[in-house]
Amino acid sequence: MNSLLDKLQPYPFARLRQAMQGIEPPAHLKPVMLQIGEPKHPTPAVITQALNDAAAGFAQYPLTAGLPELRQACARWLHRRYDGLTLDPESEILPVLGSREALFSFAQVILDPAAQERQIVACPNPFYQIYEGAAFLGGGEIHFANSTPPRCLPDWNSVPESVWPHVRLLFACSPDNPSGSVMRLDDWCELFELQDRYGFVIAADECYSEIYFDQKPIGALQAAAELGRSNKGIVMFTSLSKRSNAPGLRSGFVAGDPDLLRPFLLYRTYHGSAMSLPIQHASIAAWDDEAHVIENRRLYREKFARVVPLLRQAFEVNMPEASFYIWLKVPGGDDLAFAQQLWREAAVQVLPGRFFARDTEHGNPGRGYVRIALVAPLEDCLEGARRMVELFGQS
Repeated sequence: MNSLLDKLQPYPFARLRQAMQGIEPPAHLKPVMLQIGEPKHPTPAVITQALNDAAAGFAQYPLTAGLPELRQACARWLHRRYDGLTLDPESEILPVLGSREALFSFAQVILDPAAQERQIVACPNPFYQIYEGAAFLGGGEIHFANSTPPRCLPDWNSVPESVWPHVRLLFACSPDNPSGSVMRLDDWCELFELQDRYGFVIAADECYSEIYFDQKPIGALQAAAELGRSNKGIVMFTSLSKRSNAPGLRSGFVAGDPDLLRPFLLYRTYHGSAMSLPIQHASIAAWDDEAHVIENRRLYREKFARVVPLLRQAFEVNMPEASFYIWLKVPGGDDLAFAQQLWREAAVQVLPGRFFARDTEHGNPGRGYVRIALVAPLEDCLEGARRMVELFGQS
């Protein structure tokens, strides 16, 4: 067996299931599940209809590079979304089976297990656990840059000077998971300056970019263009899962440096990561339609407008800049005990923040917080918030 598998830690939701074993919620209460960020709004008809119309394509093997029409649809979306950003659909865009598998497999291309020198992956903390698994199974090490709550953007300046020369890959997440914080142009500028100094590759995870409230988040490639830079050393990752309420479609794309996408395409050809033709046609329809995305944002805005004031009756709550998460500071500071009590006495599940971060010499920045995913129907989200306020409002 691959000994590197021994480095992998249980996924946050596996840890949550273990933490909740033996706890029985009140039988008279309907469980409210707010722990997993799986979109629950209906998948738009424009996507399902296109999928059905193209069903005959299941009889064909697809190409890993995808249809030219799909890459062109992705390029059109990038141009609209990022204020005129123009990329070559032939060399700078590649369809992937959702951002999760692409983030993981991209690290296998960037890291060289045969290298004699250290290969470090720099990563936010809290973070999406795929980053860690990708680093370990690529034969690399990982170095966490802690954030300062309540925002979860990493302090890259906290990374020791001795670490940077060995960093080969850096994962950036904006809007970030779990707090919904957004990198601004100055943040990207700071990161690009570090990249110029040390030569690492930036993998920009932007899967939450379309769920925002006031201002559109700026992306890595857009930031580079606005700063007069090329996309050298930068690849962005995006997905239809959150944007279009289609997590089961397993569809997204990566875009950026063609010198990185070329070997990534070669790797994927062997990896067996070609998107089926019906999924590609459904994806074209999704990327070309914004009406359903606007409606999706409206639904999330309504949830936050109703839920946040309710939670503020008992908690310190910060409105995220984007995403569908609330990063809630818990009374007493024990996020695990809070989540267990909430399930035991109110039949509401949330994710303890410590499960979303790692212990470092500077502590675990997830401790004392829980992540609440407002993906359930509005009434369920409101009911979960009411129970939380009733249970903890007097504490």
